[in-house]
Amino acid sequence: MDVFKNVSLFLMNEECYDKYFLEFDFFDADCFRSLLSKCLGLGIIAGSVLVKVPQILKILSNRSGEGISAASVLVEICAITAHISYSFVKGFPFSAWGDGSFLAVQTAAIAALVFYFGGSPGKAVAFLVAYVGVLYVLMGGLTPLDVLWTMQACNVPVIFMGKMIQAVTNYKNQSTGQLSAATCFMLFFGALARIFTSYQETGDPMMILTYCVSTIANGIIVFQLIYYSKGKGKAPKSAKKLEKSAPAKAAQKAKSKKAE
Repeated sequence: MDVFKNVSLFLMNEECYDKYFLEFDFFDADCFRSLLSKCLGLGIIAGSVLVKVPQILKILSNRSGEGISAASVLVEICAITAHISYSFVKGFPFSAWGDGSFLAVQTAAIAALVFYFGGSPGKAVAFLVAYVGVLYVLMGGLTPLDVLWTMQACNVPVIFMGKMIQAVTNYKNQSTGQLSAATCFMLFFGALARIFTSYQETGDPMMILTYCVSTIANGIIVFQLIYYSKGKGKAPKSAKKLEKSAPAKAAQKAKSKKAE
């Protein structure tokens, strides 16, 4: 029973434990919301361990980062880093932000791979070293909380801008390139669930707003994935030129044959 209680208290507070297992009151609304939020948060963290692995594997298998905007990835990792640093120093429960730590590692790997396969292995190594240094400065007690709050506040436009850079790249290419559909969908639904968990576990308006904007931005990328996967994108300009030139070449061949 002691082991069961300790495990249960990891998911709920003492008051809710008493209501559920001593008073057998399973319909308490506050305890239900708290338990649901905790389970969702832990589920999101578990999912985040692999959320960008499909994207990493796709880059490695194709040995290319084509279609992935390096600027977008860098902006995204700045937003994630600001978020986890603020949450860590603020002392929020790990279940409320832990997924960000795994996303940071995977996003850093994607950025390094984009640099590496883009022909700049030196940039890839320099980026990883610099990023570790930034994490130490932000999370090691060297940065004031006011600065971290400002960085978190800047996340709102930064997250949106980062995703819009990728969205514009997709629009120009009329394709989503090497973007992984599995990763994009998981990011969208994860951000959507985080709106509820942030409200329930932190009550921090800035974090709630951040996830609202993240949900909208990821939703735009998901829409593009669906749209371009159905072949509704415009044909590339080079293809259009070939299509236009093909009838002209055929006509020229016909004329030459007649002349012969």
